[in-house]
Amino acid sequence: MKITALVLFVLMYILMIAVPKYRPYYALTAAVIFLAAGILPPASLMTAINWNVLLMISGTMVIVYYFIDSRMPVLLADILLGASKNAMWVTIRMSLFAGVISAFIDNVSTVLIVAPIGLVICKKLNINPVGMILSISVSSNLQGAATLVGDTTSIMLGNFADMDFMDFFWMNGRPGIFFAVELGALATVPIMMLLFRKYRDPVPSPDRTEVTDYLPTVMLILMIAALITASFIPETPEITNGIICCTLALITIIIDSIRDRSLEDAVTSVKTIDYGTLGLLVGLFVVIGGLINVGVIDDIAALIVRIGGNNVFLLFTIIVWGSVLISAFVDNIPYVATMLPVLAAVTASLGIEPYLMYFGLLTGATLGGNITPIGASANITAVGLLEREGYQVSFGDFMRIGVPYTLTAVMVGYLFLWFVWA
Repeated sequence: MKITALVLFVLMYILMIAVPKYRPYYALTAAVIFLAAGILPPASLMTAINWNVLLMISGTMVIVYYFIDSRMPVLLADILLGASKNAMWVTIRMSLFAGVISAFIDNVSTVLIVAPIGLVICKKLNINPVGMILSISVSSNLQGAATLVGDTTSIMLGNFADMDFMDFFWMNGRPGIFFAVELGALATVPIMMLLFRKYRDPVPSPDRTEVTDYLPTVMLILMIAALITASFIPETPEITNGIICCTLALITIIIDSIRDRSLEDAVTSVKTIDYGTLGLLVGLFVVIGGLINVGVIDDIAALIVRIGGNNVFLLFTIIVWGSVLISAFVDNIPYVATMLPVLAAVTASLGIEPYLMYFGLLTGATLGGNITPIGASANITAVGLLEREGYQVSFGDFMRIGVPYTLTAVMVGYLFLWFVWA
């Protein structure tokens, strides 16, 4: 069964690389085969799908529709353009801006909030938006590991190791993973300067766009505040963030419909939800659930630890870079959930503190998703947004940005963690 699951998984990826236009169909087809073959029992279907992510995307997209319609992204684009001397620095600032937001809310929500601003900027400058939007996505994935509330894997580590919010900044008299992530983010600035070196044309200083409808902006701010607040509340249901986003989206629809006495915007907002991206995610959730069910993820975890043996440096190196490679192709949440207790047992047997391995795991698993366009939900969302704008993103297009960005950030974090925590 494991061999069958792996063959189907690899075949799905090959098709996605060869003909990316039909990614959702490949993923959904593979999911159906996994269910029909019993690789994932049909009874496990509902639990394999991450409903929280799907609801977050749906709710946020509805609010973002109103946000775009209010012309607030145009105003923010005008402000950014006025503060930048060329398109290269606009791109870098947008990426860093997305990273700061992503340190406190989910990566997918970050992309959906920031990407529309980037699209407007690119239209104003008459440049291809692929580079900027992908930079926003990979930056949001990187910064998600900076704080306890920035990513699901961070929350999982906090719960497992009984760490609080400040432990990510300073722990046991040493700087925490926050500084490893931020140093990695700073190290990517020269990489972005190299990638976007041709974007040197001067940026005009545009007139400020007038915004008359502030309801969508208020709802987005409320959403961000609610997501941050919820992340501090212990033992909340896994679907909490999705409920928050969908509830605020529904409130936005109701208020707008009452105010305008029309359901036209409500219908359009629901139609603008990217159902192709949702379908792709559903398919991938089922496929990854099947790999977990037949034991593939457990086998990978055991192999990593077995190769590392009693050598702390070798084990740490394998944990970091092995996690990067694995998370490029599978969801990092089940992988991290599997590895945390394994690392706790291994470090206990070696008589060392586990935090070096914990932080190495989080660094590699969080950033590894940036290597491929389907390695993280935020990347899938970003690619979906670009495709709706008429821009096809191949694996090569994504990896041209994702690979150097990932290798640079991981290497800096890897060295920082080793010299500080070893």
